[in-house]
Amino acid sequence: MADIPRNPLEKEGYILEFSDDFDQGVLDTDKWVPYDLPQWSSREQAWARYTFAESSLVLQIEKDQPMSMPNYDGDVKTSSIQTGLFSGPVGSSIGQHHFREGLVVLEEQPTIRTYTPQYGYFEARVKTDNRPGSMAAIWMIGFEEIPEESGEIAMFELFADQMTDRTSEVRYGIHPWGDPTLTDEYYHEDLPIDATEYHIYALEWTPDHVDFYVDNIKRRTVWQSVAYPMQFMMGIYELPGEGVTPQEKPRQFFVDYFRGYQPIGGY
Repeated sequence: MADIPRNPLEKEGYILEFSDDFDQGVLDTDKWVPYDLPQWSSREQAWARYTFAESSLVLQIEKDQPMSMPNYDGDVKTSSIQTGLFSGPVGSSIGQHHFREGLVVLEEQPTIRTYTPQYGYFEARVKTDNRPGSMAAIWMIGFEEIPEESGEIAMFELFADQMTDRTSEVRYGIHPWGDPTLTDEYYHEDLPIDATEYHIYALEWTPDHVDFYVDNIKRRTVWQSVAYPMQFMMGIYELPGEGVTPQEKPRQFFVDYFRGYQPIGGY
């Protein structure tokens, strides 16, 4: 199997409003916050490890990297970047993405919005690690200044234990978390792709549905939608489990580009 080539930058019928091709060899902090939900741990623990290669951002898990949220997320390690940040004061439960009960802010964060669209077409060209324990994902969450605005739209999740050189399971869909207007609708789909090669993953989020794409082919329409601005989360994870050991060579998730578009004339 071979890499899927880049799509043209221009998309017919759409206006490009956000783009990063990572060709400069530095992370643009006007676009990306280089921490993973640091309110639930600290910036020191949650900062993303990364480098640049193949004209791509390479998010990575290093051998001696500490756990990202030891108080709340066990032995999970992450290198993840995001396009927004919000939390309440230390000791409060106010903050983004309540992925479990009992979360308390350990380090207050400034409010940052680099890219928080409401609706649009979003696309990334990526490849990822297939060693046991690796997982890579791009997903969206509500900014959550209002607690109920907490839904998630997952563009994709790629788990190494569901990948071969001929097929890869792609997980995508919607999780409600604390949003009472949403229902859980999440899919696991085996596709004839090798996710260690570059592929294009995309979604189109509209006021009444979300379309999910892999390599420019629409895989599914989910007939519900999130009704407030969302931010992007993009990262690689090391998940604990049998046979998962520290790796001499870092686990790596290559992001060739990320783009956001709006339709001409709107939805």
